[in-house]
Amino acid sequence: MSRRALRRLRGEQRGQEGPGLGQLGLDPGPERAREGGPPPAPGKGPRAGISNRFELIPAEESEDEPVAGEEQLDTRLSQQDTAGGSQEGTQDSSQEGAVAQETDGDGQREEQEPEQQDRTLTTSNKPRKKKKKRKTKKNSAGETVEDNDLEDIESLLERIEDPRLAPQSQGGITTDSRPLLYVEHRNLNPENELKRYFGARAVLGDQRPRQRQRQYVRSMWLTAPKNTWPRYSKTGITMQLLDTRRGVQHFTFEHHREYQQVQFKFLDAVESMDPNNIVLLLQMNPYHVDSLLQLSDVCRMQEDQEMARDLIERALYSLECAFHPVFSLTSGTCRLDYRRPENRAFFLALFKHLMFLEKRGCPRTALEFCKLILSLDPENDPLCVLLLIDFLSLRAREYTFLTRLFQEWESHRNLSQLPNFAFSVPLAYFFLSQQEERPELERSQARERAARLIQLALIMFPSVLMPLLDHCSVQPDARVASHPFFGLNAQISQSPALNQLTSLYVGRTHALWKDPAVMAWLEPHVHEVLRMVEAQDALVQEAEHKRKIRYQSAPRNIYRHIILSEMKEATAALPLEVTSQPVMGFDPLPPLDSIVSYTRPERTSHPSNESTLSLFFRSLLPNFNLQGDIRHDGDDEAGAAQDLNQGVNRLMAAMRDMLANIQFQEPPRDDNPEGDGDWD
Repeated sequence: MSRRALRRLRGEQRGQEGPGLGQLGLDPGPERAREGGPPPAPGKGPRAGISNRFELIPAEESEDEPVAGEEQLDTRLSQQDTAGGSQEGTQDSSQEGAVAQETDGDGQREEQEPEQQDRTLTTSNKPRKKKKKRKTKKNSAGETVEDNDLEDIESLLERIEDPRLAPQSQGGITTDSRPLLYVEHRNLNPENELKRYFGARAVLGDQRPRQRQRQYVRSMWLTAPKNTWPRYSKTGITMQLLDTRRGVQHFTFEHHREYQQVQFKFLDAVESMDPNNIVLLLQMNPYHVDSLLQLSDVCRMQEDQEMARDLIERALYSLECAFHPVFSLTSGTCRLDYRRPENRAFFLALFKHLMFLEKRGCPRTALEFCKLILSLDPENDPLCVLLLIDFLSLRAREYTFLTRLFQEWESHRNLSQLPNFAFSVPLAYFFLSQQEERPELERSQARERAARLIQLALIMFPSVLMPLLDHCSVQPDARVASHPFFGLNAQISQSPALNQLTSLYVGRTHALWKDPAVMAWLEPHVHEVLRMVEAQDALVQEAEHKRKIRYQSAPRNIYRHIILSEMKEATAALPLEVTSQPVMGFDPLPPLDSIVSYTRPERTSHPSNESTLSLFFRSLLPNFNLQGDIRHDGDDEAGAAQDLNQGVNRLMAAMRDMLANIQFQEPPRDDNPEGDGDWD
């Protein structure tokens, strides 16, 4: 083997090695070959620090497989050792001739060296196969984590987030470690729910190309801004942090002076009873929240649901732009006081938005908004969303959330005393018992709880059964229909407040009970309750005593919820003191203990001492004034008779003008009274 090939194997470049012994007149090669000593290994000599054994390997491969390069070099050296041992006799003469040839033909080899180096590079690189890089990432501790480890971590996270693998409580029903009213941002977007139902292509359609050309808008969680909306500018609404008590932050919205002036104009437009005045106000102030809420109700009454929903979303967008930096939608620890008029618009906009979402077919998103409303004031619940949250949970198939809410709040909120929870919770347990992917023990426990709770509900609220069967178009058997416990007497004897609650529940959730499997499950429990009634069970008498004592009158938040829900069955049962007063869509039934931060200035009104005749003519002629100019000096009584005469004269002149302007239209003449006898 030539010295050039040996130098290439060692990784030395020409000019890096020191003066050889052959150039100094000494040639240790034959003696070393005769002694059988192997050639010096690369990197072991005195010039090891200068040579680079990876010089001939391309930079791309040196990064990919440094280990493979060393193994290939070792195999080549081992092959050289075996070849040197077998051809020991012939190597003496060949090596001497090679040295002599090298000293004579240095010039020729220097010319041929670049070409040979290129060939050796290409030939040595051909059989090598590139290996894919192993991507490594550094964690917080500075250690490298490979892709396989990342995949394991991702699989563990997926298992943790899987609701089927969640920890189980002692009762066998799965529980969640997160707060009860925890709100997820992704569940606030109705498009995410529609994508799960119909796919992204069906939901988005041709919106993707247009979104690339859309101007930059502020990203929001509650609503998505639309291109058709007016350009947003600061409206004069801000949010302030009042205080923090026991880890709970209390916020409030505030109206600046400019917004207060717009609010006064809005109240004037509402009193005019003309929606066009509100439209004109919105043209000047497109993000005035109360105007958007009131005009949304007008559009909904005119069957323009799309415009009504768009106005509510615009109101939410305006309020979200005013959020405090610390205000969080998901933590469940931020509070707003409904007694402040500035905060009511946010409650009402959220409630009306979730009602539109439920009608649109997005119950999961509507449930998330319902949890958000409840988290803003869970103690007082000003809109009484507890009467709605069970229905949304059943529609969204969030049975575990409903049962958890009942278990955690029953002790301090007495949820079982509300008809909606008394019937919806056992229905949720029944649906849980029908899920085949759950363990058999958990399903049997859910079945037992459903049976016990539905019997207690039928005993406590017997007036629910017959209207529920009537709405479901189910004919009860003779025993149930003729029994007085579930008959007409049960509905007549209950109080008006309880009648409102039962009517609201039946009108809202009767569609969930139409399932034949649900009716088959309900029937034996109805007969079991009749058996307990006939046996004069103590539970039946205790429930009757509770119904007489409780439910005497409904609180104001229940009336407010019934008005906002617009359920015909419940609205018809409202008392006269609620239906007789005017109800405005921007503030229905305001609290009696409101905290008012600013008041509306008093308006200048006409004198109230006008006679009935003067008011009558003022209704006919708005510019008519019987008393003429108002005298500020009330002590002057000398011109009283003169004022009376002038008023009468003005009255007579106004009457003459009115009679002179009256024109009677003659009926059209008929030139051919007999007609032509033809009928069209």
